[in-house]
Amino acid sequence: MNASIVYALLAAALFGASAPFAKILVGHLPPLLLGGLLYLGSGVGLGVIRLIRDRGWKSPGLTKTEWGWLLGAISFGGMLGPVALLFGLTQTSGATASLLLNLEAVLTAVIAWLVFKENADRRIVLGMIAIVAGSIVLAWPDSGTSVSSSSVGPVLIATACLCWAIDNNLTRKVSASDALFIACSKGLVAGSVNTLLALAIGETLPGGTTVLLAMTTGLLGYGISLVLFVLALRGLGTARTGAYFSTAPFIGAAVALSVLGEASTPLFWLAALLMGIGVWLHLTERHEHEHTHEALEHAHRHVHDQHHQHEHDFDWDGTEPHSHPHRHVALTHIHPHFPDIHHRHRHS
Repeated sequence: MNASIVYALLAAALFGASAPFAKILVGHLPPLLLGGLLYLGSGVGLGVIRLIRDRGWKSPGLTKTEWGWLLGAISFGGMLGPVALLFGLTQTSGATASLLLNLEAVLTAVIAWLVFKENADRRIVLGMIAIVAGSIVLAWPDSGTSVSSSSVGPVLIATACLCWAIDNNLTRKVSASDALFIACSKGLVAGSVNTLLALAIGETLPGGTTVLLAMTTGLLGYGISLVLFVLALRGLGTARTGAYFSTAPFIGAAVALSVLGEASTPLFWLAALLMGIGVWLHLTERHEHEHTHEALEHAHRHVHDQHHQHEHDFDWDGTEPHSHPHRHVALTHIHPHFPDIHHRHRHS
């Protein structure tokens, strides 16, 4: 299995598994403050990991253009999206919110296909439909559940999904850069915004143990999950990564069944079947045609495969993978590929 697919599924697993544990914490923390602490745990934890990895502060080496993409992603995904969601939840039932949150995967794919011209064949589209359908089935309200309480709340939640879809596509533009730095930056900004907003409206911090549990959940379910998501973006492109990540609700439900002892329903198994079909359609994709790589210069971890046949202007001990700025010359060839950082060409 392609490593990027593993990254995407692991990202979904960590994010989905964090939901039941966050549900437990909701009884001890207001939602807005909990959201802030989850993101802060992500940002602070990843920041410490990055400092240890690099033995101190190291510049991420982003270009001016990449800084623009990253700031845009942080603004939409770390600031506007969470605020829109939290205000929307105050005027929307939980069942309606769960259904509407499935819009993120759909909007992510639509933007990737229509705006950024990412390739999507029939198999990928059908797989996306199956996975999203499984998410909708999983979140479908019981017969006695109210679907909606107003129109303002759903509009705000849909707006949050649009913000995150934009965030996903902008993050793809910097996915070749340091994934730890990208995820850390998002966590620190989103965590600071939500926590300060919660404190400003009068919410108070709980005991140290509860704060630590919330931040640890955030580090695993939001931080490390986001690092893996960025690595998957690097190798799969936005739409495919978003599709695999859409399995997170199913994984969360599975954890709730096994850890919290919740009962399964026929809808749960129908959702599992639909998502399994969708993932299978994606796993069995084979996209191959003659394509041309334009000259490109960037930096990321790589091995000297058919796309990295370059000389080094420094002493190299032969260790792979390694990372340094390198230039790709124009190249035309044919082989199976995903819309990764080296295959963002247009299709006729």
